[in-house]
Formats: sequence, structure tokens, C-alpha cells
Amino acid sequence: MRATRGVSLSALLITLPLLAAACGGGTSSEATQNSMETSPRLTSAPFGRTPDGRSIDLITLRNNKKTEVRFMTYGGIILSIKTADKDGTLDDITLGYDTSDAYANNSTYFGALIGRYANRIANASFTLDGQKYTLPANNGVNSLHGGKGWDQALWTADAFQGASGVGAVLTLTSPDGDQGYPGEVKATVTYLLNDDNEFKVTYEATTSKPTVINLTQHTYFNLAGTKANDILGHQLMINADRYTPVDDTLIPTGVLAPVDGTPFDFRTPTAIGARINEPNEQLTRGKGYDHNWVLNRTGNGLEHAAHVIEPVTGRRLDITTTEPGIQFYSGNFLDGTITGKGGKVYIQRGGFCLETQHFPDSPNQPSFPSTTLRPGETYHSETVFKFGVK
Repeated sequence: MRATRGVSLSALLITLPLLAAACGGGTSSEATQNSMETSPRLTSAPFGRTPDGRSIDLITLRNNKKTEVRFMTYGGIILSIKTADKDGTLDDITLGYDTSDAYANNSTYFGALIGRYANRIANASFTLDGQKYTLPANNGVNSLHGGKGWDQALWTADAFQGASGVGAVLTLTSPDGDQGYPGEVKATVTYLLNDDNEFKVTYEATTSKPTVINLTQHTYFNLAGTKANDILGHQLMINADRYTPVDDTLIPTGVLAPVDGTPFDFRTPTAIGARINEPNEQLTRGKGYDHNWVLNRTGNGLEHAAHVIEPVTGRRLDITTTEPGIQFYSGNFLDGTITGKGGKVYIQRGGFCLETQHFPDSPNQPSFPSTTLRPGETYHSETVFKFGVK
């Protein structure tokens, strides 16, 4: 968490207004057919309505390598990311649904922007400056991903294109008391795709009262593409010597434990499935990997956090971030009951998440990096997802 000053990205680039056309419930393919092209690299189109009847926009970004990112203003949800494999074949490498309506009950958080607080807060409460705040308990006794959070909000978007790429600035005002959190928070999230095959996500927020904040992006990846099943063969590297073990409700114990000699050691590339079923108390509690890694950092800027390689297709994902932690979730709670894009059934461990973040339950853990934001400060966080091939 750090306060910053400066000109926002949106002010530096040419801003293009989004279409405001309304439509009924829509599908991804219908939105593509009906889109009005603002440029070959940036399109926008209506994409159904929110549960309360407001219009949703679908925005598509493309670069000169034919990489494509599609997202909607409802929840800031990333609907698909298409990248090339080692043979140049494009395919969607994310999990999700075909229609906007399906995301109205997005219990898996497929592709969503997460706020006000990513991950879990113990006993759905925290104390700040002597005042106790109570949050929705939506994960047993704990609060997860902000309750009915920003993943269910309708964001305002301004699309842009410029020398640094194509993207959109998403904005949201969260009222004082939203889901129990103090302060009116004004947030912006910028999605930017450039010709270096980097998808940059930049978060900024201010508050009217002291509050806590922890934002992330919750896309599920399967680099093998749409025909793949599980992600157990993916080779994962996480730049972390320590992780935060959890109790039986998946709340960190407060210990920063070494990964050395454990199934949590991904300092060298290791297949996700190599040790996932080992008899280990932490793996049993998470039904696999659902833990925060303490990234090895040397400063405040962007630093390498993780990379993943899918050996058959050769696709590679590299992640750099300004955050101190990353949550690796191996899709343990996918159970074959969810039918996603193209009628595909998502089996257990059919996708993985790498959520850059401050640590879970930081408001209740004084030894963890602070997530407190005060009036006059600006929350700033940046994560870069770089796509390529081995």
C-alpha cells in the first residue's frame, strides 16, 4: 500500500466514449456481431443488462499479435483472453460463461474485479482506529471478496487507444458503509493491452474516511485452451521463499512459513499436480492450493511474481506486480456442476487463479503489510500479465 501523486493514465491517452446503446439479455457472439467498430483494435457493444435492468457494455481489445481481451462493465469481468500457442493457433485461455446473465450469480468469481477486500477477513469483522466494523459472512464465519462486492457492480468505462496500447478506464463509487466498510471510496481500474503482449491492470482508489482496501483480478486460466481439462500438468514458478499457512477456515495463522521442503515450494518450475495430493495438513484444508505466497521483493515497483508454462501448447504466462503477495488457487472447488462457455463442464482443477494482493485478513493481523487507506492518500497497485510461448 502506498500513496501516490501524478496524472492518471486516462488523462494521458486519447479517450473514446463507449456506446450507450441498450439491449436485452445478450450473448458474447451476438455482441460481436452487433458491435460498432471504433478501430480494428478496439470495439464496444451492448451486452445485456444487469439484474436491476441497467445496460452492460462489452469491450474488446486487440493488439498486433492478434491477442484479444474481452471484458464487460458488469463486475469489470474478463470474459475471454485469446492468445497464440507455439504453432500460432489462437484460443481462449480463460474460464467463464457465454452470457452476461450467467454472471449474476458468479459464486466462483470468474474473471471479476474484486473489492473492497480481496480474499478472506476472519469472523467477518475488523477494528480500525478503535471502531469495530461488521461485514457480510459469506464464507462460513468469514467474509470473502468483500461480500456482495465490486464483482457485482456496474462500472462506468471510458475506452481509449494511444501509443501505449488500447484499453479502458473503469470507475466506480462505493458509498460509505457499503458491505459494512467505512468511507466513500472512489476507484478506478485501468485495463491496457499493448503490442508487447502485456495486459496491464492498474488500480487506484481514494476514501472519505479511514478504511481498508485490497483489490485484485480473479481470472481463471487454463493455458491449454478450450478443449483442455485440468491444469495439473502446467509448470508453475512462484518467486517466494515463504507462504502464509491457514487454519481450518482458511484464515492465515499469522506465521510466514518457509516453503523449503514442502509442497508449497514453487521456486523452480514444478507441475501443479506433482504434489497436490500429498498428505499435508495445509493441502487438506484447502482441498489443494488456496494459499497466499509472500513474494520476494526488493523495492516498491513492479517485480516478477510468477510464471506458468503449459508444456503441450507452449503457452506461457508471466506475472509482475507491485503487491507483496499472490494467492495461488488451483480450482479445488470446481466440482463438475458448472457448465461454462461453449457448454463445457468445468471439472475440479479445471482452471487456476494467481491473484496479486495484500495478504488475507491483514486488517486483523498487525504484523502483515497494512491495507489501511486514509483520506488524502491514494491506493495504487499494478499487475502485468504477459503472454507468450516457451
